[in-house]
Amino acid sequence: MKRDSMAYTVLFTFLVCVFFVFFLSLANESTKDRVASNRRLAERSAVLSAMGIPYTKDTIDTTYEKSVSTVKASTGELYRASVGGKNVYAQRFAGPGLWGTITIILAVDAPVEHLMGLQVVSQNETPGLGGRIDEPWFKTQFKDEKIGPQGIRVVQGSGKGDKDPNNSQVDAVTGASRTSQSMEALVNRGIDDFRKAKNEGVLQ
Repeated sequence: MKRDSMAYTVLFTFLVCVFFVFFLSLANESTKDRVASNRRLAERSAVLSAMGIPYTKDTIDTTYEKSVSTVKASTGELYRASVGGKNVYAQRFAGPGLWGTITIILAVDAPVEHLMGLQVVSQNETPGLGGRIDEPWFKTQFKDEKIGPQGIRVVQGSGKGDKDPNNSQVDAVTGASRTSQSMEALVNRGIDDFRKAKNEGVLQ
């Protein structure tokens, strides 16, 4: 078979594809359990952190299974835990960012009067700009923040984090107005869902 023939080109391309697909499939199959385990740990650690439940890297599963249960509402499945003698609820929410989907775990108290915390599960925002929503200074602002009648506002401020937990607002990420607006919309949609669950009698 001549190397410059169409048949040779097609056969060579086919064999190369088979070779790489085989090893990619083998790698995927051999690591899928570990990938699933890492995703579970990431999700559970985000839930625990958002709810304010302390844990260590080695106790994520045991702490989660001991502390967290789930309840169903019309808006989806909620996580529930008792923290400091009071019920706290959390839920996964996802919405569009600038470059892709932003997924968070948002936690509130039972009356839906205060946010208990927020953790970013995944995001594809610009590193150094919108990607800063995953930095501690940004996420910490949501802890114990009072929920206003219209929810939470993400506003331009010092860019270092709003220190007032009673003004129902947090600092936006400087230079990332679109991502900040997306976070405001995502958090407030979550608050609306929690309020619906409360009206259904799920949050107690």
